[in-house]
Amino acid sequence: MAETGKGVTAGKLAISVQKRLTRAQEKVLQKLGKADETRDAAFEEMVANFNKQMAEGTKLHKDLKAYLAAVKTMHDASRRLQDCLADMYEPDWFGKEEMDTLAEDTDTLWLDYHQSITEKSLSPMDTYLTQFPDIKARIAKRDRKMVDFDSARHHFASLQKGKKKDEAKIAKAEEDLGRAQKIFEELNVELQDELPALWDSRVGVYVNTFQSLAGHQEKFHREMGKLTQNLNDIMTKLEEQRQLKKAGAAAAKTGDGAKSEEANHSESASSPPKGAVTNGSDTELPPGFLYKVKAIHDYAATDGDELELKTGDVVLTLAFDNPDEQDDGWLMGVKESHWVQNKDVSAKGVFPENFTQKV
Repeated sequence: MAETGKGVTAGKLAISVQKRLTRAQEKVLQKLGKADETRDAAFEEMVANFNKQMAEGTKLHKDLKAYLAAVKTMHDASRRLQDCLADMYEPDWFGKEEMDTLAEDTDTLWLDYHQSITEKSLSPMDTYLTQFPDIKARIAKRDRKMVDFDSARHHFASLQKGKKKDEAKIAKAEEDLGRAQKIFEELNVELQDELPALWDSRVGVYVNTFQSLAGHQEKFHREMGKLTQNLNDIMTKLEEQRQLKKAGAAAAKTGDGAKSEEANHSESASSPPKGAVTNGSDTELPPGFLYKVKAIHDYAATDGDELELKTGDVVLTLAFDNPDEQDDGWLMGVKESHWVQNKDVSAKGVFPENFTQKV
């Protein structure tokens, strides 16, 4: 037998062509009302649900991919913004190391968020959608086999009604009818079991997809909120550092002016210590004086340059000789009692600001 292609013989091709022709003729007769058509309203409803479910799943999958693309775009924008800040942030500014760590943590958080959505929401949707093409193909095959069954049924009936009965043809038609019916019913039964189960499964798929998405969104925004607050704190302390440096510079300038004024007061019975600041020309204050604070907690010095505090001690805060040496949250000063007795700042030291309050 001649072959028309790999695995396809001329005989098989002819049979296939004949089947398509027979089905087309049967459909025409059914549309013209000259042949009855097997109908199953319940199954047609299942198919309508299947098509709706497939369309919804495809749209959800498409929108999830679009959401992931947006997450990646936001991640890229966030990374560029963090890189810009890192490039501008000078090494001697407050929190440089913390800023670098924050940028790394932000980048990692975006990566984890993208990966979590991909693995827990998009990948399950991929798996969910893989079953639709096979079922769709079997529905189409079931429709074709239903037409074959109707055609065989009509052919058998017409032979039985004929005036001249050919028993051999009738027997052959009956055999063809039984075979067509068996093939159709096997497909029909399988799909009637699968389609309702598939329809019901959509609820669980949607629940799992959006619960997972919501959970990862909540975690991402909670952790991002912490990082954002850290960034805000660093910026606040950077500004505080700038203000303290400005205050120190202004105090130093004021101290120099006071020295010149005191040198001109020759009528004073005794000159105040060199560099001392006066309050109304009657209370001497040390050079670089800023303001007074009172200790509200005891503080035990842990280093030689620190000032020991007892609750109630009054401290005269002083400007740092070099403002760059000032650490955030620390002040320089000398106890008022020592200054009043000795008129020198040899006992000055640093102390934590939050252990005191201004007076």
